[in-house]
Amino acid sequence: MDRIQHYEDQELLRLVTKDGFVVTALLITDKNRKKKDAHKTPILLQIHGLLGHFLAHGTPRMLPHALFKKGFSSLSINTRLATAGQILGRGIFDDTIHDIDVAVAFLEQEGFGNIFILGYSLGADMLLNWLANRPHGNIRGIFLEGPHYSFPKSCKKKYTKWGSNPGYKEICTRAEELLGDDPYNSKNDETFVIYQSRGPGRKPGSSEIFTYKTWWFMAGPKAHRVMAHEHIEKVKAPILFLRGESDYLVEAWEPEALAELARKAGNKQVRVKRIPHARHDCMENPEQMVKEITGLLREYSVQ
Repeated sequence: MDRIQHYEDQELLRLVTKDGFVVTALLITDKNRKKKDAHKTPILLQIHGLLGHFLAHGTPRMLPHALFKKGFSSLSINTRLATAGQILGRGIFDDTIHDIDVAVAFLEQEGFGNIFILGYSLGADMLLNWLANRPHGNIRGIFLEGPHYSFPKSCKKKYTKWGSNPGYKEICTRAEELLGDDPYNSKNDETFVIYQSRGPGRKPGSSEIFTYKTWWFMAGPKAHRVMAHEHIEKVKAPILFLRGESDYLVEAWEPEALAELARKAGNKQVRVKRIPHARHDCMENPEQMVKEITGLLREYSVQ
C-alpha cells in the first residue's frame, strides 16, 4: 500500500471564484505559525496539469510534503480542469485565470507575503496566462515545470506523429461548425474521442477525450492563452524552468527558447535546470527537484 504519513497540519479549503466555481485546495503549513509571522513565511502555490489534481502522482502529490519537511508551506489547488473538466465541459482553459485569482487572494488575506507559484505541465500555461493578464509584483518567483512552447502546436505535432483519428484539421473544422462565431458563449457542444493521439493503436492510454469547446480553448489554432511564447515576455518575477532530462512530452529546446524570450524582454532572473533521472514529472528525482525549489524559495524570500 502506498501510504503517505502526515506530520503537519493540513486544511482542506473551498474557495469560490467570481464566476461561482468552487476551487478545492489543500493548505499545508506549520500548525504553530502565527498569523503575524505569515508575511515572512515562504509559501508555494501549486497548480496541477491536464486532468490532474493535488492527489495525483508525482509533483502535485509529493512536492508539498517534501517542502514541509524543509520548512516551507504550500497551497495546492484543484482548478476547473481537474477531475475530468475537459470531458465534462466545465474545463475551459481561459477560465482557469479565476481559479488562480481566488487562490492568490486567499494567501494575501491570510497575510502571506512571500508567495511563489509553481505550474506543472499544463499548469505552467495556466500560470503564464495569469501572469500575463494580472499585476504580479507581489509574487516573489515562479517555477515552470515541463512547459510547452505552444501547447496547441504540440498537440498538432503529436496528432500528426501518431496518425490520430480524427486529425487536427478535421477537429478544427467540426469545432468551428458546431461552436459558430462565438465559441465561448456557444450553447452547442459535444463530447468526442481523439483516437491514437498519444500513441499507437486505440488502447485507452493512446487516446484522449474532450468536448469541442474545451478542446478549442486548449488546443485549437486560436487558443492564444495556451501559447506560452506569447506570454513569457510579460513575466517580471524570477523564473526557474524545470525539465526532466528524459521528458517525452516537452522537447529540450522548449524551456530554453522560452527562457531566451524572457531574457530578451528584460527579465534577468531566468534560469533553466535539467533534472537528471526524471521524465515529465521532475519528482521522479525528488532530491534534486526539492533542492532546486528550496534554493529559489530561500533566495528570493524577503524577511
